[in-house]
Amino acid sequence: MEEYLARIGPADETAMAAATQRQRLLTKPAGSLGVLEELSVRVAGMTGAPAVPAPAVVTVFAADHGVHAQGVSPWPQEVTAAMLANFAAGGAAVNAFATNNQVDVRVVDVGVATDVDDLDIVHAKVRAGTRDLSVGAALTADEVLAAVAVGFELADQLVADGYRCLLTGDMGIANTTASAALIATFTGTTAGQVTGRGTGIDDATLAHKTAVVEAALALHEVPATEPLSALAAYGGLEHAALTGYILGAAANKVPVILDGVIAGAAALVAQALHPSTIDYCVAGHRSAEPGHAVALKTLGLQPLVDLDLRLGEGTGAVLAYPILTCAMRALTEMATFESAGITAGEDA
Repeated sequence: MEEYLARIGPADETAMAAATQRQRLLTKPAGSLGVLEELSVRVAGMTGAPAVPAPAVVTVFAADHGVHAQGVSPWPQEVTAAMLANFAAGGAAVNAFATNNQVDVRVVDVGVATDVDDLDIVHAKVRAGTRDLSVGAALTADEVLAAVAVGFELADQLVADGYRCLLTGDMGIANTTASAALIATFTGTTAGQVTGRGTGIDDATLAHKTAVVEAALALHEVPATEPLSALAAYGGLEHAALTGYILGAAANKVPVILDGVIAGAAALVAQALHPSTIDYCVAGHRSAEPGHAVALKTLGLQPLVDLDLRLGEGTGAVLAYPILTCAMRALTEMATFESAGITAGEDA
């Protein structure tokens, strides 16, 4: 872990200053591209030079959760494995979005409860699902480190393979319960403020789910200053792998587009491990899950898309990718007033 963290540094201030200056020279009124201008400056700082970050890949980390036994989701746990088969066959929403936006898809079994060895995916199972976070620690310290290493090493490999933008994805029935506990831990909020309906549970199940999260927070009482202990207490294995993946993007100086509430929870862990990690994060969208808005506020990230999505899989991140590439094309390909032979007005 120390070796991973030692590779991470802050964004390149010189590159950001140069990008900011170029924005002032482009053939448009200053500030007229709004958030896209700030985004282009941030991405230039991540990579050290203004360039379109392509190609891109979305990595769907999948795992199961012992807390499912508490009835926090109406969906059977077997759905996680079934969806992995769907991803592998190209039949999920993230596959359709990725095809449209020229993003490659990788699927990783980091902790699915059932055997999916027959699927053509990345097999990196640390254990077959977490333990029940409401009665004890979800993971051991060694299991946390192993799952973080899966994410970090995969980020390294993807960058070595030529990818210049990493997108987060996830799959795991009951993973919004673990996310709520993690987000509450790192934001100082209550279970009621960050626990949502997940796959669409009714009011009674939401009340029960909130109570489970509240009881787990009281059981473990992990401070925000102990991020690895928080991962051990609440899981899941996909959260830990995503943490490593986000850290890996930062270590390789490539942007990582975060998806929804699961990625938001993992980003909070990554930020606690190394504050500069957030310099490399882009919020793809704002999930309908209440905990996600809380996480984004703490992370200081503005989402690029807000469409009431709560599917996961990486769909929001993939939708946001062309917005990021448009921002960078504007920075790198637009003419300046001088090159276009245009004399700007005083207020331009």
